Amino acid sequence: MDFELKQYAQIAELARTIKGKMIISVNDIPEMHEAFKELTMQSVAISYTVGGQQGRGQRTELVIQNF
Repeated sequence: MDFELKQYAQIAELARTIKGKMIISVNDIPEMHEAFKELTMQSVAISYTVGGQQGRGQRTELVIQNF
């Protein structure tokens, strides 16, 4: 995680209260499900193709939206 969990909670609060639409994409880990639990979430399988051979492979991304 690039941010502390507290910062993800702040992003979630912004997503819940902002007047416009907001889409967020983060690593699909339990902490993100907890931080964004009041928003619509979908787990999406992705393939990383950058970052050399070590970074490649199947991962799951969590797509969060406030609409």
